[in-house]
Amino acid sequence: MQAARNILLIRPLRFGYNRETAETNKFQAQETGVDEDVFSEAALIEFDRFAETLRSSGVNVFVFDDTAEPEKPDAIFPNNWVSFHADATVVVYPMCAANRRPERRPDIIDELRTRFRIDKVIDLSHYETRGRFLEGTGSIVFDHVNRVAYACLSPRTDAGLLAEVCGSLGYRPHSFHASDANGDAIYHTNVMMCVGTGFVVICLASITSADERKSVVKSFEDGNLAIIDITLDQMNCFAGNMLEVAGDGDKNLLVLSATASESLNAAEKDALAEFCTLLPIPIPTIETVCGGSSRCMIAEIFLPNLA
Repeated sequence: MQAARNILLIRPLRFGYNRETAETNKFQAQETGVDEDVFSEAALIEFDRFAETLRSSGVNVFVFDDTAEPEKPDAIFPNNWVSFHADATVVVYPMCAANRRPERRPDIIDELRTRFRIDKVIDLSHYETRGRFLEGTGSIVFDHVNRVAYACLSPRTDAGLLAEVCGSLGYRPHSFHASDANGDAIYHTNVMMCVGTGFVVICLASITSADERKSVVKSFEDGNLAIIDITLDQMNCFAGNMLEVAGDGDKNLLVLSATASESLNAAEKDALAEFCTLLPIPIPTIETVCGGSSRCMIAEIFLPNLA
């Protein structure tokens, strides 16, 4: 199953610009002369609207509050530290920025144990001491139907760790390199591509190697995925940072930001509407200050329900 009905969100407490992640995340934008409390208040409003929109659409939303200490400006993005899988496995990931590592919350995993079956926890966080990182479903875009794990390699995405995770979960790793218009490595795979049921949204222009691009396209074709190719400009508007989730309607939902939705043309929206109902939600502060969008905010819970 590609789309989860249960999802995890973290309500931020000390939201703000993270200087430690700025070197590798070119999507962040530092706003000068603005009190950080203003950003935090705006982010909370956006977060609450985001969570309520998903709930009202039939998605089961599990919200946990961020903890006060230590300060965690990116806590709103739990998908980078954990993933929850249909075989009752939880994977905990090594994070590049030291000030993001406290985002890992064993208490959240323990609480979810009261609702879902967890048979195994794979904790890869020890790799941080070796300077090796793999940031969850930021680094990995899973095609759960075809059992393929896509990853663009970067300082935050280690090929060897990708292979280790895939070996544990029974997926085939497919890695490549992707860059923005300035030639900088794209920090997370999920800002340049999204896999849904029967389709993929991807910025093929970001894959600069013709051979790697050809290999990625062939993998999509082998998986019977319709390819919706977006531009570098659309990628910069987070049009690759979408996520399919299951709600109450006849079709699954495609969660995306209002910025991403506005960047798509009518033909692209029509193509996506063949597969999903688009659910755009405005989150401009979160996108601008932290350089992540709607998909980054969601950690899917594919774990089996307790009997």
